[in-house]
Amino acid sequence: MYDVIVIGGGPAGLQAALTLGRMHRKTLVLDSQEYRNEPAAEMHNFLALDGTPPAEVRAAARRDIAAYDDVEIRQLTATAVEGSAGAFTVTTSDRVAHRAARVLLATGVRDLLPAVPGLEGLFGTVAAHCPFCHGHEYAGGTVVLQGGPHSAGVALMMAPIAGELVVVGDGHDPEPAALAALKSVGGTWRDGEIVSLRADGDRAVVTLSDGAEILADGFFVRSAFEQSAPFAADLGLELLPSGCIQVDAFGRTSLPGVYAAGDLAHTPELPMPMASVLTAASAGLVAAASMIRDDVMEALG
Repeated sequence: MYDVIVIGGGPAGLQAALTLGRMHRKTLVLDSQEYRNEPAAEMHNFLALDGTPPAEVRAAARRDIAAYDDVEIRQLTATAVEGSAGAFTVTTSDRVAHRAARVLLATGVRDLLPAVPGLEGLFGTVAAHCPFCHGHEYAGGTVVLQGGPHSAGVALMMAPIAGELVVVGDGHDPEPAALAALKSVGGTWRDGEIVSLRADGDRAVVTLSDGAEILADGFFVRSAFEQSAPFAADLGLELLPSGCIQVDAFGRTSLPGVYAAGDLAHTPELPMPMASVLTAASAGLVAAASMIRDDVMEALG
């Protein structure tokens, strides 16, 4: 019987495991070895780790956790979660059932990329969706943005960074205010659709439906995401309009004993998760500390 089973071996799950280990809670971490930032060559915007490959960060985290005997990390995929507070059962891909008093969901989300030929192979390098994670790497160059509801906002974020900004409508018509804002920072809007992307050294050639080609130093994609695992639905957890799990400020979900941390969850006050390695790790720490505090408060009656 574990005190906590952590499902997910990314930054949220590993940070939670470190916190639980330091507090001598018997913890099992189930790592499916599937990570949202796997396509990225480098991780950015994390103090002291800026520019470090994500795999190196995970490896260093596992080395830190190895110093704590109460934490076990297993490279297994959770296939089912059931139960209630104090008595949860998590079944893994080897058909073994593990029991725990509490469960932390840290399985993250899966990016859903548009069906643009060539995009998948460039995503995480010259193509991205987060200006905070990748924007600086395109500094001074031509940045192309796929049109969408948020493209003008991303363009304004990138205005001090990019040398040239081009938004391609790709089936979306700009709102007058968005178009005016784009023009105010020297950006341009092009009608037409994006037909394909292909690599050209460290850059990408963006081909449009009229045959024109734009050589881009960076390309921001209009993406969506979904839960990486079915456990929120399986457990009947409350979800937010973003599709993420609703949690309170302490990482508690609507089901007592189940907590969530990372990109898969956020509080109702936010429109979407603050998706970054740093905020995911922070959420993992908060959820782990909350588990311990809740355990103590329950014992005190």
